[in-house]
Amino acid sequence: MEKDILVKKGLFKIIFGRTGVVFCLLLIQLAILFSGFVYLKEYFAYILGGFTLLSTATVIYILNEKIDPSFQLVWVVPVLLLPVFGCLLYIFVQLQIGTKYIAARLRALEEQTKPYLQQEKQAADHLKETDMDMARLCSYLGSAAGAPVYQNTEVTYFPLGENKFEEMKKQLMLAEKFIFMEYFIVEEGIMWNSILEILKEKVKKGVEVRFLYDGMCSIALLPNSYPEQLKKMGIQCKMFSPIKPMLSTHQNNRDHRKILVIDGHTAFTGGVNLADEYINQKQRFGHWKDTAIMLKGDAVRSFTLMFLQMWNVDIRKAEPYQNYLLPLAKEQENGFVCAYGDSPFDGEYIGEQVYLEILNAAKKYVHIMTPYLILDNAMVRALSYAAKSGVETIIIMPHIPDKKYAYLLARTYYEELIKAGVQIYEYTPGFVHAKVFVSDNSRAVVGTINLDFRSLYLHFECAALMVDNPVIEDIEADFQKTLGKCQKITWEECKSYGIVKKVTGKFLRLLAPLM
Repeated sequence: MEKDILVKKGLFKIIFGRTGVVFCLLLIQLAILFSGFVYLKEYFAYILGGFTLLSTATVIYILNEKIDPSFQLVWVVPVLLLPVFGCLLYIFVQLQIGTKYIAARLRALEEQTKPYLQQEKQAADHLKETDMDMARLCSYLGSAAGAPVYQNTEVTYFPLGENKFEEMKKQLMLAEKFIFMEYFIVEEGIMWNSILEILKEKVKKGVEVRFLYDGMCSIALLPNSYPEQLKKMGIQCKMFSPIKPMLSTHQNNRDHRKILVIDGHTAFTGGVNLADEYINQKQRFGHWKDTAIMLKGDAVRSFTLMFLQMWNVDIRKAEPYQNYLLPLAKEQENGFVCAYGDSPFDGEYIGEQVYLEILNAAKKYVHIMTPYLILDNAMVRALSYAAKSGVETIIIMPHIPDKKYAYLLARTYYEELIKAGVQIYEYTPGFVHAKVFVSDNSRAVVGTINLDFRSLYLHFECAALMVDNPVIEDIEADFQKTLGKCQKITWEECKSYGIVKKVTGKFLRLLAPLM
């Protein structure tokens, strides 16, 4: 059964994903060339010249777009090498009505929620006195992402998915008014079925339950009718961007967030989805190392509004936002928390900017856990600079990857980073799915944002930046404990890595921005 599902999922991706688009456009290119030779022999030189002019104009346009240089390169190469195919593919991507609609709706929703996300002057001033580097970063998050920095927020760190699961059930049982859930992966099993039973009981007691999950689940994990099934149980349910058998690039922008909000006073986020491998009840790639946090206090407001923005992205409805928000506390304690989201449509690289600023501001160390390592030049330079400047820079990666191509691609960065002084370790018991940055015992980020192009540029993501919060000690302690279960990758090992694997990784690096 599982094998059939995987086959179905693979075929679906090939037919309706980027592979299908590329294959169709290559066929068009061949058809045009063949037709040109057969029917338009006398004029073919002029036709080819016309496409050459079109490709030149397209390249000039691409180079003047405000996008990352890595993406520009990915477009320029096919446009120049294959004028017909490259230009048609680029035009296809640019003319996506669905993408433009979602972007416009999100802008409108952000305007609606802006009055509820005003920065408290006292917290901002206090942060300036405590950590000027992070004060500047939070000022940026406030203006670019509508994410205020708060105090009076208690944070609990969960070093494993099963730890989060147990606390999650306890908190759900305490819900009295509403439960908001937004997840990337949902699969029936011990974890989700247990949570669903609690949700059904809460609905019977009058608790409002809204459940939003990403449409990728409809490929193999859940039936298309699943929202209707939950609605019959009294649970409001939506799929974000359902996968449809059509050529569309907006389906590439997935909702990768993991958010749970309870009654406006408690929120969860992190890497843990709603499936049994995340709590080690199902073995897929050895032991599954994941992390999560629970927030209680003022910063929960940001996650509440983040959820409501995504919930309403497909409709035009006035939401009574104030009904789901608690008054901000007057106390100023527990350090600082800034909960933020990242959208592929806002023209800002929020997730990457936070990581870059932590690297640039570090004085003693930056410790990182990430499942993927697919980097642009800015991130490579920042990691290398931190290490070369004497900052202990350590990255923990999986030893048993979930995607072989992603691991081969990640290995192409190892040699360069290790040469610069970055220490890379692999988690020998299995797979690391955690997304953690911790620095100098005073700054940390836990959320959904991987160190790869998809997370940093293409997906909807979320995270929490913590400054001088007591929980940072727990995060660093878990990093050190995890490090004790890892093997260090050496320069000699990089040099002796298999030649076929090296060549494959180098080839995949040409397509890195698409992975």
